Amino acid sequence: MKLWGGRFEGGPAEALAALSVSVHFDMRLAPYDLAASKAHARVLADAGLLEPDELRSMLAALDELAEEVAEGAFVATVADEDVHTALERGLVEKLGTLGGKLRAGRSRNDQVATDLRLYLRDHARGLAADVADLATALAEQAAAHVSTPAPGMTHVQHAQPVTFGHWLLAHVQPLLRDLDRLRDWDRRTAVSPLGAGALAGSSLPLDPERVAKELGFHSSAANSMDAVSDRDFVAEFLFVTALLGVHLSRLGEEIVLWTSQEFGWVELDDAFATGSSIMPQKKNADIAELARGKAGRLIGGLVAVLTMLKGLPLTYDRDMQEDKEPVFDALDTLRLVLPAMTGLIATMRVRAEVLAAAAPIGYSLATEVADWLVRKNVPFREAHEITGRLVALCAARRIELHEVTDEDLAAVSDHLDPGVRDVLTVESALAARKTPGSTGPEAVGVQLGAVQRELKEWQGWAAGNE
Repeated sequence: MKLWGGRFEGGPAEALAALSVSVHFDMRLAPYDLAASKAHARVLADAGLLEPDELRSMLAALDELAEEVAEGAFVATVADEDVHTALERGLVEKLGTLGGKLRAGRSRNDQVATDLRLYLRDHARGLAADVADLATALAEQAAAHVSTPAPGMTHVQHAQPVTFGHWLLAHVQPLLRDLDRLRDWDRRTAVSPLGAGALAGSSLPLDPERVAKELGFHSSAANSMDAVSDRDFVAEFLFVTALLGVHLSRLGEEIVLWTSQEFGWVELDDAFATGSSIMPQKKNADIAELARGKAGRLIGGLVAVLTMLKGLPLTYDRDMQEDKEPVFDALDTLRLVLPAMTGLIATMRVRAEVLAAAAPIGYSLATEVADWLVRKNVPFREAHEITGRLVALCAARRIELHEVTDEDLAAVSDHLDPGVRDVLTVESALAARKTPGSTGPEAVGVQLGAVQRELKEWQGWAAGNE
């Protein structure tokens, strides 16, 4: 039962039919197509194109078809070509010629654009809930390690001491930005294309604004040609998911490092780790590695859609059939990865004593010496040079900064005296970091409180509360 073909004398070639079919993946849009169909039926009735009893019969049939789709009783076939054809077949089977009236004033072009917006807006909230869950797990671990010293790094080299709670909260911040991007994306996506028809709107007295309101959109499209050709919302959504994938990958990479023998900072719970088929001793961070690997898949989906869109003339082109599988795959991927990462983070055991022992290693307190000199009115340029010479002396003797003698200090610079030892502890270095957003326990506690309040708000948005 094709929705086209009146001007054709013969049927499509088998190769064409095989290439064109999309019902095997776009059938997941069925609930949204049926919801849009009910809204469209009501405006047809308002326009006098459906009698009241016809409207009642059509709405009842659409509800019945929705139940059959949900229960798996209605099965689409390859012969249906796409979700729209399949559902119209189901409606005509129930209503006969009356089922054919629903197609008036709309096209598959505005249907699919509407369906996909509805689908993504609905699923974006579930995605946001999963992101908020992961951020919450990180925040809960951070709460347990507000004062736990750790060796902060740049270039994967020991740099300055930080608290591990601060480090964990650093991974929460990009997730909060991802949530903000999802909400911002939703605001732009809340525009209904239904009523645009194939590209030129409709000569029938329809009411696109009423349809938009019934379907939960903020407005109807301002331009019918743009309405059917716009896939910015798809590309934007894929950018959000790709960047989220990058954030998960960076977190995954750190977990791989933290759980290695060389670091030994974290031990994974058995439920969220795997073993080796040949080496009995292995405990692998496969979840973290898969999160890292899936980022490539998410980035690939974004690149595929941008490449598909870049040369398309207005308005609808069949290339746009390629917009759905990448977003379906992105959602499916993240709905697998996020809960697994959340479980891993929530159950991992942090070896605080190992972190604390590693915090001062690698002369990570050198900046404290330079800052101490600055507080004694030594220009930072000179303070940097003096501290560098002190580090060189320690490196040559294979000792730590706190092990130098008073004579060594004096030999390096007249500005150095035994008072510098007051800053040569990790505890003092951390306590001194009190500025907003810094790594001191007091500042981290403030950050943690702000994050917890923000996550509570995001959980409300994800649940559908504006």
